Amino acid sequence: MRVKKQAGILVALAVVLAGVLAGCSADKGNEGTKAAADGSASGGNTSKEITLKVGAAAVPHAEILEFIKPKLKEEGIILEIVTLDDEGQLNPALQEKQIDANYFQHVPYLDSIKEEKGYDFAVTAKVHVEPIGFYSEKLKSKEELPDGAKIGIPNNPSNEYRALVLLQQQGLLKLKDGLTTYEATPKDIAENPHKFEFVEADAATLPRALPDLDGAVINTNVVLESGIDPESALFREDANSPYANVIAVRSGDENREEIKKLDEALTSPEVKTFIQDKYGVAVVPAF
Repeated sequence: MRVKKQAGILVALAVVLAGVLAGCSADKGNEGTKAAADGSASGGNTSKEITLKVGAAAVPHAEILEFIKPKLKEEGIILEIVTLDDEGQLNPALQEKQIDANYFQHVPYLDSIKEEKGYDFAVTAKVHVEPIGFYSEKLKSKEELPDGAKIGIPNNPSNEYRALVLLQQQGLLKLKDGLTTYEATPKDIAENPHKFEFVEADAATLPRALPDLDGAVINTNVVLESGIDPESALFREDANSPYANVIAVRSGDENREEIKKLDEALTSPEVKTFIQDKYGVAVVPAF
């Protein structure tokens, strides 16, 4: 009887042990299935994503950057777009490593500010030109400009030169010879036959000043931000303008892989089509 009893106990223990082992095997199987499901839900991509901070003007720069966000996401880059009320702070932000790149300025402005502030920046891509134009709420054509007209122009040196060159191209004035640094003020006008009065003002304020002026030369990004129809310009630069808006980075960063991918995305055929469809004559691809 005792032998039979012991045998029965051994059989019971074997059954229990088999159940425990089976449970462990099932748990491991479930863990493997869960891990596989998690990997499938994440697309199986375990590579680390990189955040790239780019400072930009609100229009059109930030809008163009928004367009390429999904493409960069596919490349493992999270694009963070930084806009500031004062665009003049985007270069200090780049210098102080608060952002990785900026996209708001053209080369003549960048060159002038680099010399003034001692920034060591490099240009990695030319993206678009915003042809500067002459706008008026009082006049319908260039021929209506009266002698002594009050004309608003941007007050930073590179855009001031640009505005005066546009007026010179229209035969309205003549600048001094030998101006080679993309900088000028009304003091550099050699001939002003119509005795225009020039009102130098921050570019962003010129749309609001139009009612008090006969007209103003205004940057296109300012025109777009203020809701003025860019088609309403009495005249504007042509597509051969040297004022392409660029990507700027700290020197030495131009070879970073994420910067190269940013440049590739911004100069793609898809971006060219996006710019042409969205902005028309106001923004011209520079690539």
